[in-house]
Formats: sequence, structure tokens, C-alpha cells
Amino acid sequence: MNLLAIIIKSLLTGGTLNTLMKKTGLSSRQLKKLIPLAVPLLIRMLTKNASSQDGLTSLLGALTQHTSKKPMQAQVAEADTDDGDKIIGHILGGDKDQSVISLANQTGLSQQQVSGVLSNIAPALLSGLSAATAAGSSAGKVDLSDGLDLSDVLAMLGGSKPQSSGLLGNLFASKPKEEKDANLNGNALLQLLLAGK
Repeated sequence: MNLLAIIIKSLLTGGTLNTLMKKTGLSSRQLKKLIPLAVPLLIRMLTKNASSQDGLTSLLGALTQHTSKKPMQAQVAEADTDDGDKIIGHILGGDKDQSVISLANQTGLSQQQVSGVLSNIAPALLSGLSAATAAGSSAGKVDLSDGLDLSDVLAMLGGSKPQSSGLLGNLFASKPKEEKDANLNGNALLQLLLAGK
């Protein structure tokens, strides 16, 4: 399981999904349709932004401001949507309006509903990336194919420690065909973040 899959799963299971339903007014079915489309888009755009030195510096700065290690449910419950909207604006840049329209068209939701969900999950997304980057730095590894000990990241995103301990060597493995793209599964983004620290 890679970082992308962990983030999506953590948003769509247990209390986090219920919290998103309460905060956005959307149903479980609607959220389960939107989030698997929205999170990969955000990861791709973050990777694109971090590919330039200015973008990387800006993102690293943003990560220092989002270092919560609370469970995902708590982060979503406490999310400052004004801050979340600014984050989405920075991530998507000039493509924000078109991206929201595209997600709305794909899911049958309104643009306002899409924006509401994105604003609620954005701070937690940055906190997850911050934790993953910190884990990578402390492990002294940039080659993510070797695997990282991301138990703290899993604990933050899922709210509990994984049952297995030690290096999670296959966390970033992109075995399924649809996950071959490193820009999609988060591998390339973390490579850039670790190299920039």
C-alpha cells in the first residue's frame, strides 16, 4: 500500500468519513466517489509544483506550518476551511477553477460541494506529507524503493499503530498497474521533499 492509498483509505473509513459527512452535508456514497478522484489530483499537482525550486521551497515552508500528528478524524473535525481553501488555491494555482469544475462534472456534485470537501481535507493532507517527510529524513533515506518506517504516519492517518513493526518496505511499492505512476502514488513527491530538506 502506498501513501496515496493510505490517505484515501484514512479519509473514507471509520470516524473520519462520518466527520466529513457532518461537516459537508454529503452522503457516504458521494464522498466515496469524490475523494478517490480528488486526492490523486492534489498529489499530482503537489508533485508538479515541487518540481521547481521555488515551488519546492514554498511547499516545504507550508509543511512546517502543518505538523499535526492527531488522528485524521480529529484533523478533519478541527480543519480551518479558510486555511484549507488557501492551501487548495496554492496547490492548484490557476487550474483551481477548472479542476473543481472537472471534479464536479465527474461526481455529479456542485462546485461548492467539491470545494467544501477539498477545504476540509487539505490541512490533514499537508500534515500527512509533513509526517512522511520527517519519517524519511529520520530514516536517512531518499530512495523510497527501500521502504521507510512510516508507522507514525500510519498512526496519524489511521489513528492507530499498524500491527506489524519495522520497515514497511512495500508501503510505496506500486505493483498494481494503475499505480505505476510515481506522480500518482506519492513516491515522486516524497523524493522531491526529502531531497529538498
